[in-house]
This record gives sequence, structure tokens and C-alpha cells, in this order.
Amino acid sequence: MQLAISSRELTTVLREPAQDELDPVFSSLADGRFALGLETIYEGYLAHYGSPRLLEPADDDAALVLGDYFYAQGLARIAALGVVEAVGDLAALISLCAQARADRRGGDGVAWAATAALMGQGRLEAARTALRDRGDSSPLERLAREAAGDRELDRALETHARLVG
Repeated sequence: MQLAISSRELTTVLREPAQDELDPVFSSLADGRFALGLETIYEGYLAHYGSPRLLEPADDDAALVLGDYFYAQGLARIAALGVVEAVGDLAALISLCAQARADRRGGDGVAWAATAALMGQGRLEAARTALRDRGDSSPLERLAREAAGDRELDRALETHARLVG
């Protein structure tokens, strides 16, 4: 399996998004400097687990490679900002959500929201542990609501649910 993606190959899987598909999902909860990197990583997540907004992979293998590519591109954007804690939060998010999906548990949406809202602040570990060890997403949801507000969080979670099913 080829892991590198050329620009020519990337253009073969890009699709024209619908009008509302480019609305940010979780980056509106985040510090603006993280927005593009966060949405890029989220597009990778959608390639792995949902309905990507920009991509139309030919098969599951292509979706996996494209998802990993978008994860890497988004993490590189965040890393370029020099906020090591933010990169750590995103790496923990990707791992936590992969585990939740493998265990067929919910909570990935609030994990995304809390991470977006509190990225780089060092306030997520106990709440992530509750989801990882007990399947309890309520501490993450509480943090996300406190940081982002009910309206923005509910909008993001509704959009996320539509994209990941």
C-alpha cells in the first residue's frame, strides 16, 4: 500500500462540497489560530469514520490512507504554531476516538468539542480518562459547555452526528 499522496492523486479524490458542508464543525469552538489545522484533522477523521466533506475515496483502503494524510497535514499545521500542548491534545483525541469507535462507544463528539475549546490548556486529561476507562463522556461535555456555551456546542454536536452517523 502506498502511503504518500501526490497532488495529482489527491485531485482525483477531491469532490465539490455542498453549500453547507464547508461550515466549520469544531473549529468555531477553538482559538482561531488552530482552526484550519483542526478542521483538516477532522476531515481525516471523517474519512476514517464518517462522510468526508471534501473527499470521495474509491474504497476503504483509500479512505484510510487519505484520513491518515489529513491527520498528518492538520497536525503539522498545529505543530508549526509551536504549541506543543495542543499537538499532544490532538494526538490524545485521535487515540481516544479510535478507541471509542473500536469499542462501539459514543462520546467522540464531545471529545472533539472539548479538545477544540480547551486545546493546549492542560485541562482535559481527567475528562479523557473518564471516557477512556469508564465510557463516561459527561466530564468532557461539561468542560465543552463551560468553554464554548450550549448553543455552539449543540450546533457542533448535531453537525458531527450527521457526518458520522
